[in-house]
Amino acid sequence: MTRRGGLVLAWLLIALVVLWAVAPGVFTGYDPIAGVPAEKLQAPSAHHLFGTDAVGRDLFARVVHGSVHSLTGAFVAVAVGLVAGTLLGLLAGSAGGVLDDAVMRIVDVLLSVPGLLLALTVIILLGPGTVNVAIAVGVGSVAAFARLSRSEVVRVRRTDYVEAAFGSGGRFLTVLWRHVLPNSLGPVIALAALQFGMAILAISTLGFLGYGAEPPTPEWGLLISEGRNYLATSWWLTTLPGAVVVAVVLAAGRISRSLGRHE
Repeated sequence: MTRRGGLVLAWLLIALVVLWAVAPGVFTGYDPIAGVPAEKLQAPSAHHLFGTDAVGRDLFARVVHGSVHSLTGAFVAVAVGLVAGTLLGLLAGSAGGVLDDAVMRIVDVLLSVPGLLLALTVIILLGPGTVNVAIAVGVGSVAAFARLSRSEVVRVRRTDYVEAAFGSGGRFLTVLWRHVLPNSLGPVIALAALQFGMAILAISTLGFLGYGAEPPTPEWGLLISEGRNYLATSWWLTTLPGAVVVAVVLAAGRISRSLGRHE
């Protein structure tokens, strides 16, 4: 497959998953919560594309309806990391001096802690739940956004047109808002696309560990966790939801690389 073809496929996959979240009823007519016990643990077929689980629920319906939980959580996580990290990077890169050193030392400390461990620490403070998991994952990505944003702000801050804006009497905050911030956001947006896929993976991981949505909510990580007890006899319960998660993460990474090359 060509590079362009791979990018188109990635966008189509992301668009499909977004449509799942927006209008799940268009793609499946099965109830994601109520099952038919007589149809439990059926293998994938034309009648049940992803098979059924231990209580007879259609797995494809649960994956489709579960997309809204995973995507919403990923959007919240990226928003937290993007906004907080960009503001910290903008503050450090534009102010310089002691403030820059202080902010970046904090960023270095955060980067030294594994993301999953940091997210678990935040969850312990906030408690389990889909929203809290999303916030925890977002907090874990703040340092990466701050470091990249700071480096871009420092680069843009030294350009001739920014110096000219200051020289013509522009106020500090006005120049930052009109010139520095818009011209330093390109790589940060590319990182946001990458972090979107990583956030889905992290949220699914925490859901698998039991910190996310409560049963019978059809959240992707929880679906994989529920199916692990039947892995030897009903492989589709973990394999197919896991394949969806992997495909979305890879698609987000492909889009991120494309955005990075265009900056």
